[in-house]
Amino acid sequence: MLHAMIMAGGGGTRFWPRSRAVRPKQFLTFSGDRTLLQSTVDRIAAQVPSERTWVLTSEQHRAEAVEQLKGMVPAEQIVGEPMGRDTAPCVGLGAALIAKADADATIMVMPADHLIEPEQEFRRAAHAAEQFANDFPDCLLTFGINPTFPSTGYGYIHRGERAGTRQGVPISKALGFEEKPVLARAEQFLASGDYFWNSGIFVWKPSAVLGQLEKRKPALVATLQKIVAAWGNADVFRTEYANAEKISIDFAVMQDAAKEGKVLVMHAPYKWDDVGSWLALDRHNPQDADGNTVQGLHCGVSTKNCVIVSDPEHLIGTLGVENLVIVQYGNATLVTTRKGEADVKEIINKMKAGGLERFL
Repeated sequence: MLHAMIMAGGGGTRFWPRSRAVRPKQFLTFSGDRTLLQSTVDRIAAQVPSERTWVLTSEQHRAEAVEQLKGMVPAEQIVGEPMGRDTAPCVGLGAALIAKADADATIMVMPADHLIEPEQEFRRAAHAAEQFANDFPDCLLTFGINPTFPSTGYGYIHRGERAGTRQGVPISKALGFEEKPVLARAEQFLASGDYFWNSGIFVWKPSAVLGQLEKRKPALVATLQKIVAAWGNADVFRTEYANAEKISIDFAVMQDAAKEGKVLVMHAPYKWDDVGSWLALDRHNPQDADGNTVQGLHCGVSTKNCVIVSDPEHLIGTLGVENLVIVQYGNATLVTTRKGEADVKEIINKMKAGGLERFL
């Protein structure tokens, strides 16, 4: 049976000042009235009931996740990681917990902060991926997105020969992975037509991913086994998880497994956005006559192509500006250019160095 594992532990720093340490972006709304986390659970709910849905978040944000997912996911299946250890320990822990409940499970792993449409196409792809994983239980399957521009902020998957089709959705061999290339290389990837964006969505059997982790990171798997064997013991969880290697699933498993022919990539038939920056609002909300995307109160004169966000009772006035991102939230305001907003992490780091953590 298909199980869902949702990763909801990211910090979302590129959405500062709206995304803060106490409430990162997966707990916020960006289009419509559902948070990104709620929308992720909604998307898979027709295929995976609540008793087979797991959410892994940080210990700090577990209460928020439980509140947002009340009636959607059992509280005991919302896991709070004691500290961040990147995606490999997170994925491994989720797989081990699900395997404990259902040794023959098929798992779909999804980040909690993506926008996907149309949802019926996502569900078709999910069904196809489940079928393929059941037919080839040793494979690791990931979803590839057709790139529309030479992004330097996404990882890429090198697509090989066709491996099959399920539900009308093509599946190919994955030849390799590359993280966030420089612009010239991203342009080459786009021009070749042989590369996907890496969506970070996976489908596999617990035995497949845990077997690959055991092969490449045996110490990590030993740590996770201790945690699962003592599940419910918070002290064991905290002590052992602190010893887990901090590494992504791509670096821990996917890159080397692809070279060995163990990774397949599904040609995603849906539109995907990882909501990685404030410019994502342009893609999911209407613009006014001057090309501005506005959420909140705004009064502008000669203002063009700006993204402007504010609290409902806070007015932002603009005069004679273009191509800016202006975000006010609570006690902080961000002003940058459309090009510069990709570097929001730099101001986050400077705030930490300058003793301004109270604004993060």
